[in-house]
Amino acid sequence: MANKRILLNCDLGEGLGPWRMGNDAEIMPYIDCANVACGFHAGDPLIMQQTVAMALKHKVLVGAHPAYPDLLGFGRRSMALSPAEVEATVLYQIAALDGFCRAENSKIAYVKPHGALYHDMLQNDATFKAILRAVKTFDSSLPLVILAQENVVHWQALAAEFGVKLWFEAFADRAYTDSGALVSRSEPGSVIHNAAAMKAQALQLARSGTVTSVSGKVITLQVDTLCVHGDTPEALAAVQSIRSSKEFS
Repeated sequence: MANKRILLNCDLGEGLGPWRMGNDAEIMPYIDCANVACGFHAGDPLIMQQTVAMALKHKVLVGAHPAYPDLLGFGRRSMALSPAEVEATVLYQIAALDGFCRAENSKIAYVKPHGALYHDMLQNDATFKAILRAVKTFDSSLPLVILAQENVVHWQALAAEFGVKLWFEAFADRAYTDSGALVSRSEPGSVIHNAAAMKAQALQLARSGTVTSVSGKVITLQVDTLCVHGDTPEALAAVQSIRSSKEFS
């Protein structure tokens, strides 16, 4: 809906051991929600602990960012897990991150699957239901973040069966197809690398509730939260610019 207050989120904590990705410390003050890697596609216990502490210091909501167990592929490859395995894998990661939140007298605020798991849950109802079961088992009050689409009735109906609320997400830094899906990362131009273009897409979503596809089609989306990926060099400039606009302030 146009002029709706949209929460700005970013994928953070995606380093591993001595290796760090992104500008987490610089980005954190400008966002509403931090999607924290839970160790399966990136992150480790120390990075998780540090990222949670940083988020809470800046009064940023902490979200679990569970993935397939795919460190080598950064969670961007589909895996043939059974629904029971998906459920257990997601539950494990939610609980691990929430442990660090509870150590800081807080708790996680939502769940946003990462990478291939994020996309697979929209292609396979069994996978989506497995994730919903994991969220319900841990805490049914936690919203589950999924891709915003023109028609969300199917996903809302499935989530309602489990008593789980959905947050619909759009992206400032990803290109869209005419169907409202994200252009595959294997395709050229799938990721927007210009901070001004990211802000323009963010403002279009906030002001008119629409996004323009790569072919020029205007797509109407219900959006609760907007993502800027933290692993791109332009992420810091983009979130600073987006946050400076009245729609996201």
